[in-house]
Amino acid sequence: MEPKVLVMDEPSSGLDPRARRRLIDLLEGFEHTRLVATHDLDLAATLCERTIVLGRGRVLADRPTTDVFRDDALLEAGGLERPLGMLACPVCGAATARADA
Repeated sequence: MEPKVLVMDEPSSGLDPRARRRLIDLLEGFEHTRLVATHDLDLAATLCERTIVLGRGRVLADRPTTDVFRDDALLEAGGLERPLGMLACPVCGAATARADA
């Protein structure tokens, strides 16, 4: 079987960190379209070039993932928070690799 589109609903739900990393590695190698419904924003930030944010049954945004996670008003409207991988270290304040992206 060689699908051209892979549709996934919460693919990282219930996975331990090692299995989650294996899933990401597998999906990064998938050459075709991936449609991912997820609340795992770090997964979306890692895998998705484009993100559609839904809220109250409507599309709030459809744009590049990096733009979505830089828009504080959109995140607030969608009830979302910036992915942990994009936040500065809470101890020293140093930016993570993706926080600089």
